[in-house]
Amino acid sequence: MSNYKTLLAGIVAMAIMSGYVCTPCMNSTVMADEKKTEVPPSLAFKMKDLEGNPIDLAKYKGKVVLFVNVASKCGYTKQYEGLQKLFSKYESKGLVVVGVPCNQFGAQESGTNKEIRAFCDSTYQVKFDMLEKVDVNGDNACDLYKYLTSQPTSPVAAGKVKWNFEKFVLDREGKVIGRFGSAVTPENKDLVALIETALAK
Repeated sequence: MSNYKTLLAGIVAMAIMSGYVCTPCMNSTVMADEKKTEVPPSLAFKMKDLEGNPIDLAKYKGKVVLFVNVASKCGYTKQYEGLQKLFSKYESKGLVVVGVPCNQFGAQESGTNKEIRAFCDSTYQVKFDMLEKVDVNGDNACDLYKYLTSQPTSPVAAGKVKWNFEKFVLDREGKVIGRFGSAVTPENKDLVALIETALAK
């Protein structure tokens, strides 16, 4: 009986070492890991920040993200202050605010990336991420905004960005769960409620 147990233990050990016994477990583990690392389409883009450094938007995976196309000489520019307050309040809970400068609306963002950075730092002490200046509409629109504007959204529907400071909210899974017009301030109760709900999940 002792010899039988020893032989059986040896067979099991060899099977484990060969991977035969644990193949299903290993496969399920690999699949689970792949699912965890999968990047949602909304964040599968590489861009640059105002300093020209490459930014992989996949770094925002698992966060609640607020994308805003910004401008330095717009009637809504003062919203920078509210955006910074929103970021400061909810950053620790997983909120990311991303400013995306664009000069397509009234040429109100005509400065260089360096000038935009200087303005944001000196006037509004912006600490959230700022990407380099891009187009958000038309043939030359960056891929991020081609994606964002193509998604079914509310209260603003899918389609071209109408003006500076439109706001797109993405949940932790990268789904676009809200789109708000320029006049909707960062303090707006509906916008804040949507962000808080997304952060709670």
